[in-house]
Amino acid sequence: MNMGKEIQLKPKANVSSYIHFLLNYRNKFKEQQPNTYVGFKEFSRKCSEKWRSISKHEKAKYEALAKLDKARYQEEMMNYVGKRKKRRKRDPQAPRRPPSSFLLFCQDHYAQLKRENPSWSVVQVAKATGKMWSATTDLEKHPYEQRAALLRAKYFEELELYRKQRKQCNARKKYRMSARKRCRGKRVRQS
Repeated sequence: MNMGKEIQLKPKANVSSYIHFLLNYRNKFKEQQPNTYVGFKEFSRKCSEKWRSISKHEKAKYEALAKLDKARYQEEMMNYVGKRKKRRKRDPQAPRRPPSSFLLFCQDHYAQLKRENPSWSVVQVAKATGKMWSATTDLEKHPYEQRAALLRAKYFEELELYRKQRKQCNARKKYRMSARKRCRGKRVRQS
């Protein structure tokens, strides 16, 4: 008995053109070979090979399905009144995670690439730094890896200190709460 309130389920998320293809391919595969079992890994490999081999015209059908599905999802989400997941707020006192050796490399080369190619977007610069990183030898990567290791060690020290402080703060809060409860209990008994 739900007393007049209907439970509204969250709309099903939209899927990509590849997922539409995969589902269609799976159904065809089951029809053609109903008694054959193929493992997930092998089936996924077959699907990706087939996806790469189909024509642009055939892919366009699946891309159209994906666009329709995205429009359906957006429309349903506009009408959805249920709870939406909220991102957990980051504690401003918590130490920030250190950058990886690759990110340190990117920071060093971003300005130079942007100066040389001012029309490039952030994505294009990121792709170029990724290619540069791949082409970099282990010897050239070593200083970045050392800096990353130092920053990581410093981060873990700060994190440990932060956790100790939070533990102490939480202990103080618990003590105050229990003290309040004891005081309330005494007042109730006295009256």
